[in-house]
Amino acid sequence: MFGCIVAGRLVQTNLQQVDVNKYVFELPEAQSINHIVVFLLGTVPFEPGYAATVHLLWPNKDWQMLGVLSNDKPSAIFRLKSTAGSQYANMTGINAELGISIEPIQSIEQQMQNQGALVSAANQSGSIPLQTAKQFAERTLQSLYDYATSFATKPDASMGMLGSGASVQVLPVKVFEDWYGTFLRKLQRDPATTMQN
Repeated sequence: MFGCIVAGRLVQTNLQQVDVNKYVFELPEAQSINHIVVFLLGTVPFEPGYAATVHLLWPNKDWQMLGVLSNDKPSAIFRLKSTAGSQYANMTGINAELGISIEPIQSIEQQMQNQGALVSAANQSGSIPLQTAKQFAERTLQSLYDYATSFATKPDASMGMLGSGASVQVLPVKVFEDWYGTFLRKLQRDPATTMQN
């Protein structure tokens, strides 16, 4: 009924049923996955009034809702890199689980409203749950680090760096200014998506 694709890997259709209307894909070497495509195979549509929520489970974490599949939206691309947290960045052999739960559409709409309410409440009260804040900070700093280090260069002789021969790299301040400007635009345009991605 479902399949998933990780870039550079074969299509996965080895779905395991773990409960009534609940399925799991095992994702080996999950720490190296940036994006995943989840889709209906097209052989069996959802019954009227039903759709599926898609979730991700990292070791020692709670299930995280990624999104929804339905007959009207039979496929979706999800970014996983931002859901892992920095503790898995330099590790290998990390397995995660992609969960799919077939549920009544009304139940799914309620879950989506609750998820939206969490972001809305955070915006109104000015505070967010500690775990959400921690994940947001980790993703934001990882984004800055990845972006900035892609511009790193070795200093040339005119820079007069002390300790020549040391493995020193430099970054133009403009790199930080550009990243910060882009981040603020994303945050102003869609705070909820920026917080989740």
